[in-house]
Amino acid sequence: MNYQDTKVKSPNLNINPKNMSANEIYLRPAQETDAWVLSAIHIAAIKALPATFYTKKELLAWRNYRDKPDDSNILKSMKKENFWVAVKGDIITGFASFIIDELIGLYVHPHYQGQGIGRTLVQHFCNEAAAQGIDKVITTASLYAEGFYLRLGFIAIKKAPHQLRNQIIVPVTKMSKLLTNTTA
Repeated sequence: MNYQDTKVKSPNLNINPKNMSANEIYLRPAQETDAWVLSAIHIAAIKALPATFYTKKELLAWRNYRDKPDDSNILKSMKKENFWVAVKGDIITGFASFIIDELIGLYVHPHYQGQGIGRTLVQHFCNEAAAQGIDKVITTASLYAEGFYLRLGFIAIKKAPHQLRNQIIVPVTKMSKLLTNTTA
């Protein structure tokens, strides 16, 4: 099975995908049955990156040495983090995971990048944090994503090391955003 053949059904969240255009994006909480697709998106997004900021070895570690989806890591993370998926038509196109004030992960499948999906997921995260009375959020951005977050109003705090699998250390940028105006 490949990613593009994987369709998802939308649960009833007061959203009726049948009344939406095929190009509209909507968000919903991730379900355990989405984990395989989320793993596929994670792998595809990292595989699409050029080895400019990180070596091929580092990129391989970042995708957990996987070429094929495996839902086990996603399922473990779902027990600790909030996962939200972006759906276009009936296809999961991207996802975000977060804990209260920290955006842990943001991935959009390469076929759907540049369509506002990442921005929509980040805005949702910021709105969720603001609804809990949080006035500042943080994230750890890869060097590839730093510019994206800057465009959304995040500021760089500092460069820092980040440990991947097998003790591989890569540089990342710690970033934050004030939520006085919650538009990303």
